[in-house]
Amino acid sequence: MKNVGEAPQEELATGERSTRNRVARSILDHGPSTVAELAGRLGLTQAAVRRHLDALVADDVVEPREQRVYGTRTRGRPAKVFALTDCGRDAFDQSYDKLAADALRWIAEQEGGEQAIAAFARARIAAQSGAYRAAVDSASAEKRTEALAKALSEDGYAATARSAPHPQQGEQLCQHHCPVAHVAEQFPQLCEAETEFFAELLGTHVQRLATIAHGDGVCTTFIPKTSKPPETSETASKKLSKSHNASASTAGRNPA
Repeated sequence: MKNVGEAPQEELATGERSTRNRVARSILDHGPSTVAELAGRLGLTQAAVRRHLDALVADDVVEPREQRVYGTRTRGRPAKVFALTDCGRDAFDQSYDKLAADALRWIAEQEGGEQAIAAFARARIAAQSGAYRAAVDSASAEKRTEALAKALSEDGYAATARSAPHPQQGEQLCQHHCPVAHVAEQFPQLCEAETEFFAELLGTHVQRLATIAHGDGVCTTFIPKTSKPPETSETASKKLSKSHNASASTAGRNPA
């Protein structure tokens, strides 16, 4: 039985997370900080700060470092400071989406409008295609979509492959997360290039049924069942270099 006045465990956990976020935010705002500096800024005891720092270190949000000393070093060991890791910085809003959208808008204005954006989108996919090609080309014919889903998941897309619902004959590639969804909402060429790439990689026409960028819960791509052996992605790439895949015209839009 809990003591009178004791907060529920859920409330305690929420309070702990809130304070922990304040500690990390203080380091973000003020730079590498000592336990004493954090305690003074946040109105906490040094013991409480150390407890939160231990948890943040375990989560790879902050890391301990030796404090840099400029000028003459005083006697004794330098104070330990805690700084944000790259992972910790990524947890805060860095306005990367806005930066990417601004960059693409500049490309469109300076380099030729929508065609320039489409060229960039295809170049971006091509630059990261190596691992996807290797995964798909090494898989058996019936496991190619599953292999692509696994490779996409390793890049943060949380992808799965499943049989398409009846009466469709084929598979659905579902991406439950899209790292560029906010930018793709403004620049659908990113979705179109991805759809073209999937078609090339799997050696068959594919159809984009839904996208997170357009408000759907999952990016869903239909891969029809084919009776002929699938081409390797290299062979398909040569064919598609001569003509764009027909699915690009419907990429990023739900079917009517």
